[in-house]
Amino acid sequence: MHFWAFALLLLTNSPDGVSAKDNWPQWRGPTGDSVTLSKNLPMKWSKTENVVWKASLPGWGTSTPAIWGDAIFLTTQEQDRLLLVRLDRANGKISWQREVGTGTARYKGPLGFGRFHDEHNLATPSPVTDGKHVWVHFGNGDLACYDFAGKQIWSLNLTKKFGPYSIWWGHGNSPVLFENLLISVCMQDPKGGQSYVVAHDKLTGDEKWLVKRDTGAASEPADSYTTPIFYRHDGRTEMIVLGGNVLDAYDPATGKRLWHCNAFKGNRVIPGPTLVGDTVYSVQGMKGPLFAIRAGGTGDVTAGNVRWKYTGATPDASSPVAANGLVFMATLTGAVICLDADTGRELWKERLGETFRATPLVAGDNIYFISKEGKTTVVKAAREFKVVAEAELGEDIIASPAVAGDNLYIRTKEHLYRIGVRRAEPRKGPGE
Repeated sequence: MHFWAFALLLLTNSPDGVSAKDNWPQWRGPTGDSVTLSKNLPMKWSKTENVVWKASLPGWGTSTPAIWGDAIFLTTQEQDRLLLVRLDRANGKISWQREVGTGTARYKGPLGFGRFHDEHNLATPSPVTDGKHVWVHFGNGDLACYDFAGKQIWSLNLTKKFGPYSIWWGHGNSPVLFENLLISVCMQDPKGGQSYVVAHDKLTGDEKWLVKRDTGAASEPADSYTTPIFYRHDGRTEMIVLGGNVLDAYDPATGKRLWHCNAFKGNRVIPGPTLVGDTVYSVQGMKGPLFAIRAGGTGDVTAGNVRWKYTGATPDASSPVAANGLVFMATLTGAVICLDADTGRELWKERLGETFRATPLVAGDNIYFISKEGKTTVVKAAREFKVVAEAELGEDIIASPAVAGDNLYIRTKEHLYRIGVRRAEPRKGPGE
């Protein structure tokens, strides 16, 4: 089943019956690939133009909003308080906020074992929602479930159960949902802790399965900040995980490992994998090559499943996206690259900003590239480079964008913007 067909099936049966176009339930959207069905997203905005509202946020974080119906959920860190915030989608006002836990990100001291990069904090993993509940994870290990009214259903701490995080630059993996399970990953330096994949009952927090993930990678190359994606084919679902120089797949119902590809020989990886059809596009990590790998199989598929490898400029943080038979990337040094998805041949490369951290957004035939310095460049998803529009907020942006309806939601260091095309009110006739 194609990803969008699956997403539409899920959302058609959702509690409020809204469509996939109206929700952004998790990191990278309904299908985990940064693609939206919205066809009328704004092309132009500023701090005053086409801003429906701007909400000031308590503290800061780099997680992406999760949106369902009239609810927007964000995680943030205010000093040592780790907060879940619900905002009203209509006006951006905070409906409620809950303190999930407390913690402090360590920014100084020796490398390794939980020293955070200064561009993020404990509020990096993004929330995930099914329309009735929302689940959050923080970089201190706190994992919790809340209903839409703000009542805590359950909470636990992964580091208390499985040991402290030993990832070098601060834990940042987002949880994902599969049927009645909430699935979390931890991929880190084996000198300090065990890497694992764990599933909990989404409504009770009871552990359902746990798989140790030993890839053979050591030190920082064992670290991964990625989030699992799902591959649905031939009546079954595989959960694909990238990290520790391995791309592998698991049965999300049981945790059984299905296949693995060991084509990578790089350092830690931040960009998540992107699936199109049966092909996974994965950056090796630390700006290493981009691989196109066929999903599926049994056991070690390294020899037969690598379709091509691109050795040019690649992202350090943002994930690749795909549209119209093309793959697009945005680099840490401000360049954007377009490749032929079938061959990996570079079609064009242009400089559009100073730094890209946020993952681009695919909207129809357009790609939205949002730079760290707050500039958005909309580029045609085509084999020839063409800028469609430009916009500027002038605030620091690391979080990736979200979409609900025909509105774009952009999180900056201090604010959440709802951006939409403002339409004039209809003129009233005499006597009205």
